[in-house]
Amino acid sequence: MIKEHLPGPKTPENMPPITIYHNARCGKSRGALEILQAQNMPHQVRLYLTDPLTKKELKTLLKKLNMQPSELVRKNESIYKELFSQREYSEKEWLDILVKNPVLIERPIVEFEGTAIIARPPECLFEIIPNS
Repeated sequence: MIKEHLPGPKTPENMPPITIYHNARCGKSRGALEILQAQNMPHQVRLYLTDPLTKKELKTLLKKLNMQPSELVRKNESIYKELFSQREYSEKEWLDILVKNPVLIERPIVEFEGTAIIARPPECLFEIIPNS
């Protein structure tokens, strides 16, 4: 489920909302969300752990990130170490793994106007959004 947060009286017609793929348990993700709120930027929050991305959505997001699925994997997660660190996987296999195990997706991802970044540190999101 995507929650829209449209601050102010109305979202400007020429400014599409920003989407943040958010994990509330992650400090970097909370930091990026706080920046969006402090900047009064219209945004949508996608809680990707409870509302996982489809394979098609993840492929589209990877194109916007200009990344391969293997580059999006959080290798410090225990599930990675326990189940996926023992052998090599193809990019197609990683795509399927990430769809089935969204906790392995690096975060936070911020998407705006056809591009996306991993906002680590959170201030990196100013690379793609206007700084008001």
